[in-house]
Amino acid sequence: MPSKILSGLTAALLAASVFVAASATAAAEPLRVGATYITSGTDPAKGSNGWALTSHGVGENLFTVDKEGKLVSELAEKAERTGDLTWTITLKADRRFSDGTPVTAKTLAAGFDNTFANNKAALATGGKLNFEAAGDLTLKVTTEKPVPLIQSLFAEWPLIAYKPVGDGNAVFTGPYRIAGFKTDASIKLEPNAYFAASEKRSPVEFRKFGDAQTMTLALESGELDLAFGLPSEVVTRLKANPELTTKSFPVGYQYLAFFNTTRPLLGDVKVRQALDLAFDRKELSAAISGGEPATGAFASYFPFAGRQARPTDLAKAAALLDAAGWTKGASGILEKDGRPLRLLAITYPQRPDLVTMLPVVKAELARIGIAVDTQVVENISQVAAAGDFDITLWAQHTAPSGDPAFFLNSMLRSGASLNYAKYASPDFDAILNRFAAEGDPAKRVAIALDAQARLFADAPASFLVSPVWYVGVSKRLKNYEPWGSDYHVLRADIGEAK
Repeated sequence: MPSKILSGLTAALLAASVFVAASATAAAEPLRVGATYITSGTDPAKGSNGWALTSHGVGENLFTVDKEGKLVSELAEKAERTGDLTWTITLKADRRFSDGTPVTAKTLAAGFDNTFANNKAALATGGKLNFEAAGDLTLKVTTEKPVPLIQSLFAEWPLIAYKPVGDGNAVFTGPYRIAGFKTDASIKLEPNAYFAASEKRSPVEFRKFGDAQTMTLALESGELDLAFGLPSEVVTRLKANPELTTKSFPVGYQYLAFFNTTRPLLGDVKVRQALDLAFDRKELSAAISGGEPATGAFASYFPFAGRQARPTDLAKAAALLDAAGWTKGASGILEKDGRPLRLLAITYPQRPDLVTMLPVVKAELARIGIAVDTQVVENISQVAAAGDFDITLWAQHTAPSGDPAFFLNSMLRSGASLNYAKYASPDFDAILNRFAAEGDPAKRVAIALDAQARLFADAPASFLVSPVWYVGVSKRLKNYEPWGSDYHVLRADIGEAK
């Protein structure tokens, strides 16, 4: 071979090797993601870790809801009813955990048994479930209560699928695996080598920010490729930055206020009804620059949503308070038996819109003579469970599985583990009991509407705003499409910008 050709070939090969090395380095560069929340731990049976780990792209469910809101299979192939309380679930073949071991019915049964033993939220729809492996890919399920649609139950956030490995540790099946975790600070993720197309995904550095404004500054300074949950007031500024893209999307979350019905001042339904009528939902929507006034417990695009926006009527609110024995004192604050009508309203920084809404709520209630003290607390679940509040501003996806029953059962049924309002109504519970025997979608809509009507009358909670959320991305992720609220922030298709 002539020396010139050999020399040229050598140079070409050298250039190619440099290009390949550079490409590999670029592909391995972590995606930098920021949010105001992070999983509280890696034990999937504790608290809301199942939701968070799925949001981080680590875990999956047997069934899930796609970006069109349809219930679809994920790890399961199908589910078939075999009796009043029994089902057979067929798993997809050739799925593996991130340690390379196959996903089997026996392994999943062990994980689900652990969840039902340690997470009360898992009991909301079907009660205690029992599992039996009838083959590598066949899982037999027996429910404590009738469940018309088992697929929806297994799409609920507590029921993440996993393989227990002892001491609260687990192995999952999602597109990412945990490479490092710092409590309340960050989680490092790397592609799950046993998930399809793993070579196309980059590692991820997921950081928690104490507030959304700090996260916004990190995005603007080039520290992040994705900032999830931007405060609405920064969107106009970010849109002027040519290096960034901001995107908005509607979510299934509702912003609501739980009223602690066991507190002395809120044990009176007239007072709670007055609070509900005092909220100006248009004003609250405007304060966060997005969303629409709530019609009830569910976002308006669900068929079981309320039909009309909840009313604001200060005159009727005042009349209710007068009927309850509250009269205005010299300071303008309502009093009864020498005691002022003063309430404690709390919320949490992980949902910046709620922090923005808090002073607006205080001003709205002042219009009817109610004094409000406000607090922003870091560990809202702990404070709410302890009952140390009168009003809690809360953000909740109320139909994460595409069905209305889970939210109503898990957060408002008498004695439910997440019933922060401490609401107890036999009439409301009787309405919810109808879900267990009804599989017809149209009839389930009717049950959900009846349940909401009961809530409107008893007012253990006030539904305020159906929000719109914002995300900001760098050029690297300009094609990122947000959907699924914050249940699927990191997904298998996050990819690289094309």
